[in-house]
Amino acid sequence: MAESTSLLFNPRTYDPAHFDPETRRLLRATVDWFEARGKRRLIQDYRSRVWLADFLGFAAKEELFATFLTPASAAAGDGDRRWDTARIAALNEIFGFYGLDYWYAWQVTVLGLGPVWQSDNADARERAAGLLAQGEVFAFGLSERTHGADIYSTDMLLEPDADVPGGFRATGSKYYIGNGNAAGLVSVFGRRTDVEGPDGYVFFAADSRHPAYHLRKNVVDSSKFVSEFHLEDYPVAPADVLHTGRAAFDAALNTVNVGKFNLCTASIGICEHAMYEAVTHATNRILYGRPVTAFPHVRRELTDAYVRLVGMKLFSDRAVDYFRSAGPDDRRYLLFNPMTKMKVTTEGEKVIDLMWDVIAAKGFEKDTYFAQAAVEIRGLPKLEGTVHVNLALILKFLRNHLLDPVDHPSVPTRLDAADDAFLFRQGPARGLGSVRFHDWRTAFDAYAEVPNVARFREQADALCAFVETSAPDEEQSRDLDLLLAVGQLFALVVHGQLILEQAWLTGLDEELLDELFAVLVRDFSAHAVDLHGKDSATAAQQEWALGAVRRPVVDTARSTRIWERVEALAGAYEMAP
Repeated sequence: MAESTSLLFNPRTYDPAHFDPETRRLLRATVDWFEARGKRRLIQDYRSRVWLADFLGFAAKEELFATFLTPASAAAGDGDRRWDTARIAALNEIFGFYGLDYWYAWQVTVLGLGPVWQSDNADARERAAGLLAQGEVFAFGLSERTHGADIYSTDMLLEPDADVPGGFRATGSKYYIGNGNAAGLVSVFGRRTDVEGPDGYVFFAADSRHPAYHLRKNVVDSSKFVSEFHLEDYPVAPADVLHTGRAAFDAALNTVNVGKFNLCTASIGICEHAMYEAVTHATNRILYGRPVTAFPHVRRELTDAYVRLVGMKLFSDRAVDYFRSAGPDDRRYLLFNPMTKMKVTTEGEKVIDLMWDVIAAKGFEKDTYFAQAAVEIRGLPKLEGTVHVNLALILKFLRNHLLDPVDHPSVPTRLDAADDAFLFRQGPARGLGSVRFHDWRTAFDAYAEVPNVARFREQADALCAFVETSAPDEEQSRDLDLLLAVGQLFALVVHGQLILEQAWLTGLDEELLDELFAVLVRDFSAHAVDLHGKDSATAAQQEWALGAVRRPVVDTARSTRIWERVEALAGAYEMAP
């Protein structure tokens, strides 16, 4: 049992010994708080949609957010406070495991802090650090009801205030703003009325308790407070201005780079908790005189779910290393970030669907975690612009990544207690086409003897040939439907690459890797068939697509041994009532 559960988060055995003492204490204290609260209370809070006052009280008492979300530059010498992506990812996973409502309050605090920590405004930075120390939450005021996240079209207007030199009066509304009901500081994006074009953008700090801040409603039926608010002649003093001009635009996009990475590890936590429930139920369920898990299709679905979840974890853990090692000359994280937002979260949907096919009606029952997991897993791919937006972003890197590698220093595993300062000085949010990558083939070469890795490598090489000989022409490049199908194929190659890199670093056994890549081979084949059926696909592209279809290498004995690991999850964890 220990072998199968060691790859998944298990509160019974969790000991993050790879972190420093204070990080270990806080992570374990968070787990213990949820476990003491118990499953019945967590589900009750979720269904009654109560605001998370008890949880935020715990976080304030432990100074959890302050410790994890204050960069060293604002920590006044406190050595435990830093922006450390590795431990942030670990906390995301814990919050997802117990409920996305808790993660969401933390996540939008991360986003609200992004423009502040990127700002040169010392007053605002000091104020934010003080609010964090007091246990306050933050909010990110970007989206609007009419324009969504189209920041080019913001209707939050700032008129110069004649009574305050360098100050403004802000009027306008924001929509889909998490924590907008309680945030001590809301980072709000708007534009000046007296300056045309991008030079007129402004990011400023607002307080949700100010009389000129009008909370309209929670736009969702949830404990998550996803607010609509309106500012009416809200006074913006120079000390409140975080960014102006193009820097404000860059701060918005760079905040998304930092904060939306958190989607992947939250998705992992949801899937882990749901998997314990699903496997335990299926193992104990008798149908036609046999355990449900005796049926071959059930074993396949649960095994596929398990190896997909392992793949999610491997990819996300490796992506952390690239974030932490990033710099002006190494921006590979800009590809791996939309991958975590799109690929890992959609894999999470597949994991839940596979398990739900097995447990069926049990997945609707009100006393299960699975019932809320099945709903909440859907939100994560949609919390950042939709899958389509991220696929379109991923495509910007396709040619450089597949065909034109350069030498990069090897990126090590990054679990050290360091402050990831570069994330708040990323610079202009442009130049994606100039980002260069190391050779993706190296990771595959290390596992060339693993049958399904080799089979998938054939498909990846075929994609390179497609880009060189049959890539969409200028007219097809306007057909986003066709381009997205190509994007799915490319995303699979990147997904496989980082999985293999992390497998090498962690010594993952090759049998598990072989079973995982059997799934990826099937996925690539399915996306190739999808490309074949696109309306605008040329005859050459159609021929290529069918030629890229492969059958995974079947090894019944291997699959049986991986199933035994999955079966060992039954009873390995159940939340205290």
